[in-house]
Amino acid sequence: MAADHTLEQLLAAKEIAVSCGSGGVGKTTTAAAAAAMSAVSLGAKTLVLTVDPARRLADALGMDPFGNVERQVPAEAFKAAGVEPRGQLWAAMLDIKKSWDELVVRHAPDRATADRILTNTLYRNVSGKFVQSYEYIAMERLYEVHTAGRYDLIVVDTPPSRSAVEFLQAPDRMADFFASRLLRWLTAPARSKLLNLASRPFYQVADRLLGSQFLEDIAEFFQLFQSMYDGFAERAEAVKRLLHDRRTTFLVVSTLEAAPLREAEAFLAALKDKGFHPGALVLNKVLPEYLRRPELAAVAERLAGDAPKLAAALGEDAGPPAAVARVLREVALSFLNFSVVAKREAEKRAELAAVPDVVATVPYFDEDITDLSGLLKLGRTIWG
Repeated sequence: MAADHTLEQLLAAKEIAVSCGSGGVGKTTTAAAAAAMSAVSLGAKTLVLTVDPARRLADALGMDPFGNVERQVPAEAFKAAGVEPRGQLWAAMLDIKKSWDELVVRHAPDRATADRILTNTLYRNVSGKFVQSYEYIAMERLYEVHTAGRYDLIVVDTPPSRSAVEFLQAPDRMADFFASRLLRWLTAPARSKLLNLASRPFYQVADRLLGSQFLEDIAEFFQLFQSMYDGFAERAEAVKRLLHDRRTTFLVVSTLEAAPLREAEAFLAALKDKGFHPGALVLNKVLPEYLRRPELAAVAERLAGDAPKLAAALGEDAGPPAAVARVLREVALSFLNFSVVAKREAEKRAELAAVPDVVATVPYFDEDITDLSGLLKLGRTIWG
């Protein structure tokens, strides 16, 4: 980590921190740990907003399963961790269906239109799985909470996706969808009885296969949704401005394994190219620094070379000398192999450090993080 930049300094000056990364790299845990440290160290009223459906965050925070409504992490959880926070930690987990319902009510031109959408058969079946729903709804929810002004810092755990860049593109894609030619084509039957020659064969076949009622449901669904285009487009622009605001930063989380590291590199580059603020890179499961120390490598080399002599000196009580020598040599060679990997990791970190303000590393932990104490332990390693 750079000597003059720490995660604490970064988040002290921000109102939103978006935690991004590929699946399985510790993104959710890192977001919760950073939020917890903000409450403890900065005295901030902090919200961690997760869209990860796993319940491990609720367990780690000592809370029952929670949803769209923000809930404060109980004082007992901090007390059990031996900490008395200066601020407050709140948490919410995105409920996709409920969030879409609230979105419909907010953007529909009137209550009658909203009710028609909410009761539409197709909407009820697909609203929880709608195109880009996780990414777009996460952005909507973030905008809503930030605008309310109840928190000093909001840490967002982005949804699992094929690429973290999808998260940034979601507002544009949703706005484009509502203005698309496909949407206009699908709503044609509801708007006009006169279908053009190109679409008539499709609807004739679809009517025989699916039934006219199904087609009417589809047409009504998309026609009603198109009535909300102005609201969606306006909000998408507001969300984009918020993500580009100087008060917003991005925390890119990765391990040093090849696949997630490539995605982290691509995401850092995309953030920079698109004018976002790549605030921090958090690297999980990093080998410890001592593996790179030359004097320890020299000890390992000597141990490997002198293994027979050392085994003989230990005597028969340690075991058969040949077996003991083999164990000592394997231990020494294993250290040297890990030393090579640790040096390569350090080189990769140095290359990546050119883009973000902060690079933080997290070592392998002996135990899984299952409570607030574990989250704070992780938080201290990245806090600086």
